[in-house]
Amino acid sequence: MTSFKRWTAPHALAARPLAPDVARTAKAGRRGWVLGLLLSGLAGQAALAADTAAPLLLPIAMAEQPAQGALLQPQPVAGAYLPRRANFEQSEPSRDARHVADWVLDSGDNGGMPFVVIDKVDAQVFVFDARGQLRGAAPALLGLAVGDEAVPGIGQRKLSTIRPEERTTSAGRFVAAQDRNLQGKDILWIDYDSAISLHPVVTGTAKERRAERLASPSPLDNRVSYGCINVPVPFYKNVVGPAFSGSDGIVYVLPETRSVREVFGSYDVEERARLHLAGQAVPVPSTGPAGW
Repeated sequence: MTSFKRWTAPHALAARPLAPDVARTAKAGRRGWVLGLLLSGLAGQAALAADTAAPLLLPIAMAEQPAQGALLQPQPVAGAYLPRRANFEQSEPSRDARHVADWVLDSGDNGGMPFVVIDKVDAQVFVFDARGQLRGAAPALLGLAVGDEAVPGIGQRKLSTIRPEERTTSAGRFVAAQDRNLQGKDILWIDYDSAISLHPVVTGTAKERRAERLASPSPLDNRVSYGCINVPVPFYKNVVGPAFSGSDGIVYVLPETRSVREVFGSYDVEERARLHLAGQAVPVPSTGPAGW
């Protein structure tokens, strides 16, 4: 606001008589002083009116406040932790699948590469690009036996020697790449040593009804393979193949006998954001139990 000084009249002239010309001069001076005072007051009132009508120059933080009743949106603050989350689009993943996908993106564990989350319990496969945008989801067929470890040396054995209880799909983090199998068909190698890959569904054995199992709404009948992950043919052709074209990627096979935190060394993104907001220590992105 503009400040005003209080004006005070000059001291009264001396009471002694003045010469006529001096008296006229003094009288004119008093009239001029009164007129000046009046004009000064009018000018002050005009300035006050203009000052009141003009917008206030508020600090930036105040000037940018939204109107009353508007929703306050969080604004980035220098040095603040801004959590990153995977975009599942319209898919409805399990809690573990969302936990792992969010952690992968937030921690950068995928190393800027496309990644896949395979949920064995729900028999679902989610393929993401490097930025965590879902490229597609589909049901999957998995190893017949429940378990998260591969039998040592199983990749070098003939299929006919592998017992039903040994047909597991290993859990863990794997660097995957596209290749061709001995029959020349496209596959995504997940664990070469254990001969585990993701590939289009194999329907050669009629009694296994693999195509029907994939189409079933329940995941309870999706355990049938020797350990490989079978997906619908169009899904592999239109989603998996393009996602890994000219690039390696990371495949996260969720466990079913252990926790995801134990297997991946992951953290909860929401929990980390709350701790950071409260000024508490936050989990450091882990490189996982295998030191990748």
